Amino acid sequence: MREITPKRIIEMKGKEKIAMITAYDYPSALLADKAGFDIIFVGDSLGMVVYGDKNTLNVSMDQMIFHTRAVAKAVRRALVLADMPFGSYEVSVEEGIKNAIKLIQAGADAVKIEGGYDHKKLVKRLVRMGIPVMGHTGLTPQRYLRLGGYRIMGENEEEIEEILRDAKALEKSGAFAVVLEFVLADVAKLVTEEISIPTIGIGSGPYVDGQVLVWHDVLGLSEFSPPFAKRYVNLKEVIFEAISKFKKEVKEGAFPGREHYWEFQDKDKFEEIKERVLRKI
Repeated sequence: MREITPKRIIEMKGKEKIAMITAYDYPSALLADKAGFDIIFVGDSLGMVVYGDKNTLNVSMDQMIFHTRAVAKAVRRALVLADMPFGSYEVSVEEGIKNAIKLIQAGADAVKIEGGYDHKKLVKRLVRMGIPVMGHTGLTPQRYLRLGGYRIMGENEEEIEEILRDAKALEKSGAFAVVLEFVLADVAKLVTEEISIPTIGIGSGPYVDGQVLVWHDVLGLSEFSPPFAKRYVNLKEVIFEAISKFKKEVKEGAFPGREHYWEFQDKDKFEEIKERVLRKI
């Protein structure tokens, strides 16, 4: 069992901020775990930042299993959280259970489900089975078509009521935490105060129990980043400069340098071997 468990995440509420970041492959997860993140999240955002899709709706269970397995192999300390992709749990509770099991078998410690009140039966069943669940309310990208796009949530009474109802339903069903995405900070603060499980914000202000960002946004690798993301380095420029220099040196014959290849030390011996080989062919 990894050091950070759902129980440990719950205990952090009100005591220590929870740090969460996405990762989609072995080397990224290795770095995130070494950096000391509490949760490493294999999000369906990989559809956009890894596969170039315009939204997350095309991400399949096979993709989530593939990337979860790669991340899980790298992580020793953090809790590995895997997203349930669109269509993997909406049809029936039984279908959701079957797919959640696949992600746990791929190495995840917990799964995340978008929505709250609508999926309380599934959450309760999964928790009873021993599968920890994190919920997700506010802006739910899998429902962006219904929501009218990627927009801030909680600007009216109806939306505030729905967000709070989702969070409370998740808490009651046994979820260990809930993501609040792109929610007005006042609303996120209200939810955080009203439930006993941690809230993890993304674009929802400072009054939550933790924060999550997408790996590519943090490192400046995304072509387009949401307005709430903070870029900590422009790695895209660093990488472009490095690969451009490699290409230039190849074209000019400057790479490989003498330190990058090996030759026979005994040239006479090589000539003898060469002659014998050529005669055989």
